[in-house]
Amino acid sequence: MARHLLSARRVAALLNGGNARRHGDGGCLYLQVNGPDRGAWVFMTKRGGRQRPIGLGSAHDVSLKDARELAEACRQAMRQGRDPRMVLAEASGEMTFDTAARELIESMAPGWRNAKHRAQWWMTLLGQMPPEPDGKAKPTRHDYCGGIRSKPVSKLTTEDALRVLKPLWQTRPETANRLRGRRERVWDFAKARGHCSGENPFRWRGHLDKLLPKRPRLTRGHHKAMPFADVSTFVGRLRAMQGVAPRALELAILTAARSGEVLGARWDEIDMPAKLWTVPAERMKAGKEHRVPLSDRATAILDELRQARVSDFVFPGFKRGAPLSNMALEAVLRRANVDVTTHGFRSSFRDWAGDRTAFARDVVEAALAHAIENKTEAAYRRSDALEKRRKLMAAWAAYCKSAAKGGRGNVTPLRPVAAS
Repeated sequence: MARHLLSARRVAALLNGGNARRHGDGGCLYLQVNGPDRGAWVFMTKRGGRQRPIGLGSAHDVSLKDARELAEACRQAMRQGRDPRMVLAEASGEMTFDTAARELIESMAPGWRNAKHRAQWWMTLLGQMPPEPDGKAKPTRHDYCGGIRSKPVSKLTTEDALRVLKPLWQTRPETANRLRGRRERVWDFAKARGHCSGENPFRWRGHLDKLLPKRPRLTRGHHKAMPFADVSTFVGRLRAMQGVAPRALELAILTAARSGEVLGARWDEIDMPAKLWTVPAERMKAGKEHRVPLSDRATAILDELRQARVSDFVFPGFKRGAPLSNMALEAVLRRANVDVTTHGFRSSFRDWAGDRTAFARDVVEAALAHAIENKTEAAYRRSDALEKRRKLMAAWAAYCKSAAKGGRGNVTPLRPVAAS
């Protein structure tokens, strides 16, 4: 509880005196007198060692009692790691970008098939990871929207849109494009709720496309991929690494699966005798169940993991009841000093299958769980070509092992992961 130093009578006297100076009431609340009968309430915060005033309103319009309540709300926001300006905007009935983004994310969440989509929206718009069960949310390395989250959506301008996009537009074009699109969605959401009107400052066609230079052409798939000629040597290095994460990355390579599908895999999805992994529809990008034939090497990895099983997840994380995080796979790639992405190995597989094998295109596309774009073809396709894909994945596994000099043919023994 802040110890108050002012009274209503003292405030009136200071305003009447007109001596231009700042008078403290305690708890970071000040009366800023600017001249005879002119004054305003100010809440003072510090950032980077410098004071930053936040106006709470005219001393004639906001009473001492109301100013103290606003100051307490600001202090509470700071204790929660929030920007006090958001509190003031909310108190005035205006929707801030932060509030709009949070409400939009929650409204869309039921339609997302996995937690990755929610995490991406949280990271790019809110500068945080989604909250843990205890309610805490870790900040991310980049806070792209930090400069606008406390602003009412109705006051956002084209300059606000450009301030974040310009530095990213040429260096990280895919990130910039997704960020622009998500900010556009936030503004449209606020408009639909009646909190703003007019033209969307984040709109691309006929607006930002006239103000930003042409983006660099993106590489296919937008994910850095390893040339397929180097994959087998890399897999040999993976086999020499201990731990769960290298096994997860190797399985992702051998199955040409997406990282989220691998990391979210559960033991009840694995049929070891049939050498088959069935990924349920809710975890697939296309929303359709996908059967993955397992090569001998993939089966050996899973068999070794099963012997050290401590969770329903094939690749358990350090937190009880949670799978291994995607960051663990990225850490393996950094340790191996390779500038590629996990997803990029799907491109490596696709290039290998197209350049070095005679397998039909539809069999390769089925192995990647790509949706059939031709609606007529999709309507008549009844089979997932499982047995043909089994031969394809066996050939891929053999190729991945072929040049793995120095890599061990057997699975690297795992240290049991203790449940935490």
